[in-house]
Amino acid sequence: MPKEWRTIGMLKLYHGSNVEIDKIDLCRSRKGKDFGCGFYLNPNKEQAMEMAVRTYKRMQEGEPVVNAYLFDDSLLSSECTPLSVKIFEDYSVEWAEFILKNRKNMASQPAHSYDIVVGPIANDTVGLQMRRFIQGYIDIERMIEELRFQKPAIQYFFGTEKAISYLKKI
Repeated sequence: MPKEWRTIGMLKLYHGSNVEIDKIDLCRSRKGKDFGCGFYLNPNKEQAMEMAVRTYKRMQEGEPVVNAYLFDDSLLSSECTPLSVKIFEDYSVEWAEFILKNRKNMASQPAHSYDIVVGPIANDTVGLQMRRFIQGYIDIERMIEELRFQKPAIQYFFGTEKAISYLKKI
């Protein structure tokens, strides 16, 4: 991870939206996302701004806003962490199967038990590629290649109130 994304031992994460977020409300999260229904952030401010613009255009209200947070990422790897964490280092079969499971889940209950999930972002053609895979037109390896984001892109999913409590708005 590039050093410029870190601030004195803390990781700076961004969330692109069409509103300023004073308090994170997981009830507003959308189902069927890469890692499930939760609050998504990434360490790249430019990418968060792109998401803010997309959200603004989709919602047709507010304005593009990048909300910034600090997170102690030692909680991701500590043996004594109070959080249940899953990290995908790169695109893989396990990552693709995890995304498929979450994208198909439209229930209120999550498809996994992790507080935080970190891993690559699937590109915007995920729905098409999933259908091609499910219908047998491509194998899972080809789907992974098709889903690989053009720029290195990582996302941080915070799916529980416990996880959210470790984010500090700046």
